[in-house]
Amino acid sequence: MQAIRDHLATDPVLRPLLDKYKLPDRSGPAEKAYPALVRSIIFQQLSVKAAGTIYGRFLDLFPSDHPDPDHLLTLSIEDLRSAGLSRQKARYVQNVARFFLEENLLHETWKNHPPKAIIDHLTQIKGVGEWTVQMLLIGALRHPDIFPVKDQGIRVGMSQLYQLPKLPPKKLDARLLTISEAWRPYRSFACFYIWQWKDNPPV
Repeated sequence: MQAIRDHLATDPVLRPLLDKYKLPDRSGPAEKAYPALVRSIIFQQLSVKAAGTIYGRFLDLFPSDHPDPDHLLTLSIEDLRSAGLSRQKARYVQNVARFFLEENLLHETWKNHPPKAIIDHLTQIKGVGEWTVQMLLIGALRHPDIFPVKDQGIRVGMSQLYQLPKLPPKKLDARLLTISEAWRPYRSFACFYIWQWKDNPPV
């Protein structure tokens, strides 16, 4: 972790955050992509509390505490809606289950695949966009060098931290990507600091 901090400290704007916030513990094994992707879809556009309640009810639909894809595909949309999923999200989680079964991906570790290849492959699933796969890469798969330029928290946080003028979306994308280049190969970790700063600004 010290090597990561030393590298990110070369950015004078990011440097003050390094002593104020802690990086998450990523010492354990990476999570499987399939359940993480299902959970991510359920949590989208909901508060953590509401999503956690719905996700718990969703897991109650399974014999074990795991969203088994075969069992998920036997459930009706109304079964899934009874747990609190919208009709759209119900279809999306079944799309994920079907894709992982058909592509034989349940036990894939993704270690030998570059991020772009993973994004290109998984965004074939209807309901799974680039941002969702980037969150999967950062979180469950623990890739150290992902920069989700479309993430609202990153956009707002960096605009404030770097005192950027109000820019059209494409120009803001370009500016943020330019700034993030200095963080390679640890852009995921820089994002952790920015998210924490945005959600818990120092007093």
